[in-house]
Amino acid sequence: MTTAAAFWDKVAAKYAKSPVKNVRAYEQTLERTRSYLGPEARVLEIGCGTGTTALKLADAAGHITATDISGEMIVIAEAKRLTEGVSNVEFATTDSRAAGEGGYDAVLAFNLLHLLEDPAATVRHAREMLKPGGVFISKTMCLAEASVMFRPMIFIMQLLGKAPHVGFFRAGRSGEPDRGRGLRDRGGDGLRRRSAQPLHCRPPDLTSGA
Repeated sequence: MTTAAAFWDKVAAKYAKSPVKNVRAYEQTLERTRSYLGPEARVLEIGCGTGTTALKLADAAGHITATDISGEMIVIAEAKRLTEGVSNVEFATTDSRAAGEGGYDAVLAFNLLHLLEDPAATVRHAREMLKPGGVFISKTMCLAEASVMFRPMIFIMQLLGKAPHVGFFRAGRSGEPDRGRGLRDRGGDGLRRRSAQPLHCRPPDLTSGA
């Protein structure tokens, strides 16, 4: 097996070239996220990948700090930022627990938590990084209902260094990390704001999705 950072460094260039498979769902996620931000908002995105989401949300926030454990992903993200001339987004190579002093109006974690070995720790840290009244918004895959062959297939790919860690969340409260640890449900629309159920679990459609 390989480390998470090394895996994502290896696939960064290919990842950057992969188009969004479900553009409509992705745009809906962006639009709902914008509704929770504002022109003065300080935003932290963890697991930003090659920066597409942070750059698309730049016009809805005052400043966005976007982080990823993969240095290669961040190199690509910064190149995009320079090309697009975006000045209020800062990219940094770091894990979520080293992302500054906190006091953010919003913390974002899209398509990330199912890829973490300890998602509950990341959710707890996201809460700590928020200022009072801030919002945590997350969306992730729920793969517990996927084909019975999916888990052994992923395991073999991981042994070969062809797949990252994958958590098998189940849609509903039983699959959600950090239940009842001070986050309160303010959402109701699929994106969770300071929520005791901080995940929006997407069905395991492996052929489409943002």
